[in-house]
Amino acid sequence: MKRRKKPTGSTLTMVDYAYKATLVVIPAYNAAKTLRKVISQIKDVSLHLTTLVVDDGSVDNTAAVAERAGAAVVKHTRNLGKGAALRTGFREFLNRDFKAVITLDADGQHSPLEIPKLVEAWLNKRADIVIGARDRRVGGMPPVRIFTNTVSSWLVSLSAGQYIPDSQSGYRLLSRSVVENVETESKDYGAESEILIKAAIAGYNIESAPIATIYEDETSYINPVKQPLRFMGMMFRSIFWRFERGGKQR
Repeated sequence: MKRRKKPTGSTLTMVDYAYKATLVVIPAYNAAKTLRKVISQIKDVSLHLTTLVVDDGSVDNTAAVAERAGAAVVKHTRNLGKGAALRTGFREFLNRDFKAVITLDADGQHSPLEIPKLVEAWLNKRADIVIGARDRRVGGMPPVRIFTNTVSSWLVSLSAGQYIPDSQSGYRLLSRSVVENVETESKDYGAESEILIKAAIAGYNIESAPIATIYEDETSYINPVKQPLRFMGMMFRSIFWRFERGGKQR
């Protein structure tokens, strides 16, 4: 097996420094089968990246797999939902000296090999948020997902006041300022839309970078009844966020 070599300090590039300043957070629930490969691919991108897995009350050996693969692990004693797992990851991020955080899924739906695209957009476009935007026309995205993602992205774009092509993508980079100043309340998948709307209201620069659309046989934990209802409730509440403060204004 070819061993990865960690670059010496004298060979560090601007991108290397960006990687050193970035924490990769992976919310994980019963992801033991896929997590090792995901973490390995993050290392393939750069050994300067630090990975944190938030085990959201898994009943399999997710945490053990993550630790053996070289990731730091924080565990919930019970399943609290993706939004809660993200907030736990963000708290850990803010307790450390990182400048940006990348979130991606544990099931392999997001290829870590595309991390450079998000980092490049962060550096070159001075973005506060970079969303990994999928092309819904390719990659085997189920028709029902194409419909729901299209409608959801349209509604989030309307509330945010700017076009966001893939608001449902959990593959994204957020600057430290966004994480420090934009608070979310959603405990489930709605947190990903909530932070985009509130960040846009607060004046943060949101950009997108194209990523591959990967759909295989991963298990979805999205409740097909409760989640749409919660999403619509969040969209209704977003009407009032402009009259409050979606985040501390820049």
